[in-house]
Amino acid sequence: MIRRATIVAVGSLKGWAADGAHDYLKRLRRSFAVEVVEVAEEDLNRRTAAEVLNLEARKLLKQVPSGAYKIALDRERGEALSSEKLAQRLDSLGLSGRSHVVFVLGGSLGLSPKLLREADALISFGQITLPHALARVVLLEQLYRASKISRGEKYHY
Repeated sequence: MIRRATIVAVGSLKGWAADGAHDYLKRLRRSFAVEVVEVAEEDLNRRTAAEVLNLEARKLLKQVPSGAYKIALDRERGEALSSEKLAQRLDSLGLSGRSHVVFVLGGSLGLSPKLLREADALISFGQITLPHALARVVLLEQLYRASKISRGEKYHY
């Protein structure tokens, strides 16, 4: 299993999403170090979609720690992994010395093509479109589930 995870995401969470994320972060921190870094969303009314994607990508990439394994979430191009496969992938990364994994989540427009090319891996939560706040909660829950699977603990059925 990995030893450290960083989630670099566009936007800040509020309400139910913040509550859910906080709950899973608290649970996850019993297994490994987890940090969330948020970058500001760009205004879609003042910039083109390409400008928004490029500006957000720059901000996201500045927050990615050097040497970390970068996994970007992308609905269209990402690999859909079961919870068990995600656990296996994280275990393999940890065993191969890639113990710090960064998950990159975009804003309402997703992630720029440049950022996607720079990622070490792309994953998807399936073909449905999730609001980015919900995607972050789902990511945290899946990381928690993967840690339980890796340790053989009850939670995953």
